[in-house]
Amino acid sequence: MTSPDALPVFPLELDQQLCFALYSTSLAMTKAYKPLLEKLGLTYPQYLAMLVLWEADDLTVKEIAARLSLDSATMTPLLKRLEAQGYVERVRGVEDERQVYIRLTHAGRALKQSARGVPAEIYCASGSDIDAMLRLRGDLARLRTSLNAYSDS
Repeated sequence: MTSPDALPVFPLELDQQLCFALYSTSLAMTKAYKPLLEKLGLTYPQYLAMLVLWEADDLTVKEIAARLSLDSATMTPLLKRLEAQGYVERVRGVEDERQVYIRLTHAGRALKQSARGVPAEIYCASGSDIDAMLRLRGDLARLRTSLNAYSDS
């Protein structure tokens, strides 16, 4: 890791800040997803939760929250809305009733087919070629890992 003393002094200007570039890009990304997800009846956070469940069904609220880097208290209302829409069901654990498992319903599994085109739409909206977007995704994953390690130390 590079020492802060070895780096040039960065100006305290908004457009020069990495945090703002990431923040404003995140807002733009969410805005780009909005019309695509409205067709599916999902919000962006609900879509992320469904992505987790489409990868591995029958997870606890805590497991889904960890995968999305959220706390369980944030997940509960989101999952209740997905349940009200008929996409998931909440099931108490057999061995430990404090555990709540989230299981896709038939409608939740069927929604995956309707959502298949969303990633391609977003890649096209980026205006970049697929290789550049895949490199960026890898770079962002490494950045997230480094920042989490920094925060945890």
